[in-house]
Amino acid sequence: MSPKRMFGMLLIVLGIAAFAYEGINYRTRGSSFDLGNVHVTTERTHHIPLSPIAGAAAIAVGLYLMAMDVKKLVPAGARS
Repeated sequence: MSPKRMFGMLLIVLGIAAFAYEGINYRTRGSSFDLGNVHVTTERTHHIPLSPIAGAAAIAVGLYLMAMDVKKLVPAGARS
């Protein structure tokens, strides 16, 4: 399997994942302090949105790379 075909498959999988998930969430811990026996820590949730346009573009480029690889595999006389 050629590297173009593998990269095309990876882009298709990432494009489908971009459609399935609306973004990436992660948490960061902020300042903490002790007040007697109580330990207080702040926590913030951040969201990085993934655009559906980026997912569609990844799928399109992945399909293009796979189609270009198939054209090289098929002999010129066998194409219609």
